[in-house]
Amino acid sequence: MKGSRYAVVTNLFGTEGRIERAFGAKPENLVLELVQVAESLLPPRPAKLWQHRFLALEALKLGTSNTSRAPVTQVMDKPARLGELPVLTTWQKDGGPFFTLPLVYTEHPRTGKHNLGMYRMQLYDAHTTGMHFQIHKGGGFHYHEAERMNQSLPVTVFLGGPPALILAAIAPLPEDVPELVLASLLAGERVRMTKNPLGGAHRLVAEAEFAIVGKIPPHERRPEGPFGDHYGYYSLQHDYPVFHVDAVFHRRDAIYPATVVGKPRQEDFFIGDYLQKLLSPLFPLVMPSVRDLWSYGETGFHSLAAAVVRERYRREALVSGFRILGEGQLSLTKFLILTDTPQDLKDFRKLLEHVLARVEFESDLFIFSNVSMDTLDYTSGKVNEGSKAILLGLGEAVRELPREFKNDLPPFVKRAEVFCGGCLVVEGLPYEDEPDQAARLAREKDFEDWPLIVLHDDASVAHDASKFLWATWTRFEPAADIYTAETKIIRHHLAYHAPIVIDARTKPGFPAELVVSPDIAELVDRRWREYFPRGENRA
Repeated sequence: MKGSRYAVVTNLFGTEGRIERAFGAKPENLVLELVQVAESLLPPRPAKLWQHRFLALEALKLGTSNTSRAPVTQVMDKPARLGELPVLTTWQKDGGPFFTLPLVYTEHPRTGKHNLGMYRMQLYDAHTTGMHFQIHKGGGFHYHEAERMNQSLPVTVFLGGPPALILAAIAPLPEDVPELVLASLLAGERVRMTKNPLGGAHRLVAEAEFAIVGKIPPHERRPEGPFGDHYGYYSLQHDYPVFHVDAVFHRRDAIYPATVVGKPRQEDFFIGDYLQKLLSPLFPLVMPSVRDLWSYGETGFHSLAAAVVRERYRREALVSGFRILGEGQLSLTKFLILTDTPQDLKDFRKLLEHVLARVEFESDLFIFSNVSMDTLDYTSGKVNEGSKAILLGLGEAVRELPREFKNDLPPFVKRAEVFCGGCLVVEGLPYEDEPDQAARLAREKDFEDWPLIVLHDDASVAHDASKFLWATWTRFEPAADIYTAETKIIRHHLAYHAPIVIDARTKPGFPAELVVSPDIAELVDRRWREYFPRGENRA
């Protein structure tokens, strides 16, 4: 890397094949076996216990172990010289260089329980960075408690090391479930730790490439951002806690790990999908009425999720929806779709058709205002605040879905494209020219046969499910951008009458979309041909 004595590795998990080579089938098989054990060993019987005896051996591999052979301690930089690290500036409007794969280790100041999370860190100078603690993240909870006690929070940031650490740090685990235990399960062995040579509060991951040791003082904030994030936009500048670095340990031949996020699909998309596949068998254990659950990486994961739930009595599905929205990081879900019929949740067109054929909007669409929202979602115009929605599509079909638009377009509509049966994508005027166009569409007779209409700046997103998911769910907030033909109040419930119109146009105040600058695109094309003269797409 130019200007640095360290090599850089990125896109380690950028394909399904790379993740398969890193972990193989063992972690998934082990999770499935654990689920079977939980379901079959109540009450425990000797024959069943013997059948699953290998799990006792696997349990011996969970957690951490101590070692004195620790490559990470081969070199110590004290005072820290963070400026020598090849910290990347990945988008042209970023506020500066950012650590994008930091494994941030903290311990609760009262209980000592640990958290390993991934929170981006903006490089300020040779010994300070920002610490982007988002809501509902364990490290942020630890800092909140330390600040309440007027104490500094000791922090150790690991870069590199066992690949399982990266997945464990990202995994949406319950607050008190230790990430290092999940990392050892993924790796198939205990995570080797060593003493901090400076006698710090935390042990170091022995196999890490770098270990950055320091603290976050209470009540100190500095501006952090903008940053091109995985929603596909620039998250804006806000004040965040400051990480003061005391020392950096690293291998002699350390390799600096990084990732580049942006519009899906990037490396984080494949990591997120793998974690969902790995952990999804556990959902019915934690939430017995939930049979299947999927969050859509194309929307940044938190913007949209769908679930297959049980409906053994009327409105049990809604109980399941509340349970999902109250579970860990799933509580940040903005829009939740529920059905009681087994579906391939990854096939969003088919799922949406299934739901639209069954939904009774008067009773099956719920919008909740004044609730928490993902930090990176700016559609409400506020940070960490917004609204959520639940859409139910249960039982037998109640309508035939239109699949072709045959009517004349009104003059304020440029074109209309069918996304799936029952869902029409309409290209309208820019929001600045007509803010009330979505409300007009909901009342237009020419569209009354369509249960769902999505108003976009460009109707071509209807041709590609990934583009439709991204452009729709990252650009609307339920309470502000859902319009109906008519809304009535019945028993304190808002009863919505179709068509339902989602206004997914770009609106004033939205962060800028991530677009590769022409000079960077030209440079990448030129260097790609230099590295791969025959044009191979290396996996």
